[in-house]
Amino acid sequence: MWIVSKRWGAWLKRGHVSCWLALCAWALPVMAAEPVYVPQAVWVKDNVYAIVGPLGQRCAANAGLNANYGVVVTAQGVILIDSGASAHSAAMLEKAVRAVTPKPIRWVLNTGSQDHRWLGNAYFAQKGAELQAMANTVKTQHAMAAQQMSGLQRFVGDQLQGTVPMQASTVHAAPEKTLVIDGVALQWMETNAHYPGDTLIHLPQQSVTFTGDLVYVDRLLGVLPQSNVRKAQAAFERLKTLQPQHVVPGHGRVTDLAQASRETGDYYAFLIDKVGAAARNMDPMDETLKQWGQPAQFMHLQNFDELHRANMNRVFVDFEANP
Repeated sequence: MWIVSKRWGAWLKRGHVSCWLALCAWALPVMAAEPVYVPQAVWVKDNVYAIVGPLGQRCAANAGLNANYGVVVTAQGVILIDSGASAHSAAMLEKAVRAVTPKPIRWVLNTGSQDHRWLGNAYFAQKGAELQAMANTVKTQHAMAAQQMSGLQRFVGDQLQGTVPMQASTVHAAPEKTLVIDGVALQWMETNAHYPGDTLIHLPQQSVTFTGDLVYVDRLLGVLPQSNVRKAQAAFERLKTLQPQHVVPGHGRVTDLAQASRETGDYYAFLIDKVGAAARNMDPMDETLKQWGQPAQFMHLQNFDELHRANMNRVFVDFEANP
């Protein structure tokens, strides 16, 4: 319902109704562009599910859940892979889990240290869940917590209320750990791709890999100041040796290794072999960015226009300083 002040009413009476209607016509599509995201657990294989978040930026409509999450149902409970961006979004993930099983979430595993991977930890810990992560993930979470809380406030506003950063109580030594949780075998290994201490989790019995922020499909991956494309490429080669039947990427639809290779593995190789090589050869940056600014094999990916040039810039500077 629109509420019009006396000043606006007088403005309309002076013959500006057409302008008002034009304003409404402009505003309505903008409001419709942000549908409220409702997490749903979709079946992947056997006792494994994925919660696939939207591809866009964090916002109140998606509660910062613009990433993918894992659900593994065991005999005694549920393993949740990544915990959401806040207490508010953690409760949304919990509701999605309850739609597929009444069993409690007993274990929460963090694959990384980006806000939407771990800031929901405290919500689940208060309900008795055991929090687990690898050592370098926890180290980065400690370093980034204050900055992430401040930054996330701009995107989700009051939804951040009641959120307390909490790191894992069970910490595994890097770079790789094999363990069994309530009969479910897991191979947990570092990737150090998007953030230092990033990891992937492979379920060998089900042939499913939760890649964390190593793999992006349907949208272009982002190279951040703290990202390491060389380590990411090495980790992707390690992922290929696992030969998972199902790949749950950090962002994008549940997929297979072929799509992950085309849209992530090949992009890491492109950045290193084209942009990194140009930096090593001391080619001019402007010419390099222009030469490789429109690779046809990646231009269909969402966020390409916003991210590709910045990705190349960061890779060029990295290889220039560290050839």
